[in-house]
Amino acid sequence: MARSRRSQFLILIASIIICQLAGVVGSIFTTPAIPTWYAGLNRPSLTPPNWLFAPVWTFLFLLMGISLFLVWRKSQPTARRRLALSIFAIQLVLNVLWSLVFFGLRSPLGGLIVIGLLWVAILLTIVSFWKISKTASVLLLPYILWVSFAAILNSYLWKLNL
Repeated sequence: MARSRRSQFLILIASIIICQLAGVVGSIFTTPAIPTWYAGLNRPSLTPPNWLFAPVWTFLFLLMGISLFLVWRKSQPTARRRLALSIFAIQLVLNVLWSLVFFGLRSPLGGLIVIGLLWVAILLTIVSFWKISKTASVLLLPYILWVSFAAILNSYLWKLNL
């Protein structure tokens, strides 16, 4: 039985809110560290300006929310869908954990370890979503590209600030 339009809309809103909340929680650890600890780090020349991170992450969390919706909205829960949603949840937790470890604990090495796990979890999410919704999978490509770039930055920050 197909879900109603209202039900679909509520799933879309919930999906976007869940992902945006992950960004809000991560910012709790990030924001206070930017003008203090992070400002004092040696940074590579390829580091984007600080103002760029918030809009990029907001957009990426929006794409994640739409992607989540496309998988979550399927009317018949299956083992494949449950697994895909579980992997998605793991990558979302790892996303927040990176902010906690890198900024909250001020640990570039710990952040590098977490971002490596995050990258793998995003890749697994893309693969598992592909089997359910190709569009949902493709919507996560900018996310894995940005996290790849962030991992490179993280590794430079670790090396430059030993």
